[in-house]
Amino acid sequence: MSGPVNVSKDGSVGIIELARPDKFNCLSVAVHEAISQARAGFEADHSVRSILIRAQGKHFCTGADLIEVKGKLQHPKALDHFISFGMENLRALEKSALPVVVAVQGLCLAGGIELMLACDVCFAAESAQFGDQHAQFGLIPGWGGSQRLTRLMGVRRALDLMFSARWLKAAEAKEAGLVNYVVSDGELQEAAMAYCRKLETRSRIGLAEMKRLAREGDDMTIDQQMRLERDAVLRALPSGDVAEGLDAFENRRQPIFKG
Repeated sequence: MSGPVNVSKDGSVGIIELARPDKFNCLSVAVHEAISQARAGFEADHSVRSILIRAQGKHFCTGADLIEVKGKLQHPKALDHFISFGMENLRALEKSALPVVVAVQGLCLAGGIELMLACDVCFAAESAQFGDQHAQFGLIPGWGGSQRLTRLMGVRRALDLMFSARWLKAAEAKEAGLVNYVVSDGELQEAAMAYCRKLETRSRIGLAEMKRLAREGDDMTIDQQMRLERDAVLRALPSGDVAEGLDAFENRRQPIFKG
């Protein structure tokens, strides 16, 4: 479908494409709503094994729609909805049972970096640049950026990025732990899609449990994390997917997981 976000499928890959290149793909309430609906639809479709978030045009996303924000400043309920719904939407991506891969070209700033941070795996074009511009406009991150940046980069690096509003080149963003893969500009989309296609061969249940363990365990002590992992393994071992995987290993064939 067309609109502020294009939603489609390519085999087992659910694609969410930001489609406001004339506005540098800035994030409005309508964009968040479209992302939320697409995510929920893909989660309900058992043929989908991963979600790929990408964007049309030269830049991935330069942040929130500040014109929309300005128009809500005198309307507390509308402003609260703008912030709260955006935060809930990105948290839902983070908690989704599906792996969420993001492909970033051009600028990824402020709300754009918050969207990227809520995804699981990030591919960046060599020319991509990452930054948090909130301080330039007297704003602070409102969709989880201050927390996710700190967790991935550490306090000092995150505060420097937020204070200075400087841009990181793709290689520096990778070194800082924000990006997984840096590829040439011309290979970005295919590299991200190839990664998603690889996930088609994995157990959907297994990937969901790995993601849940990593996300939930991040808020726990090491002893709590070990109990969380133990309980998850004990639940998973009797499953049909595990039996299929072990049989495939024993017989030296590729497993066919059914979930």
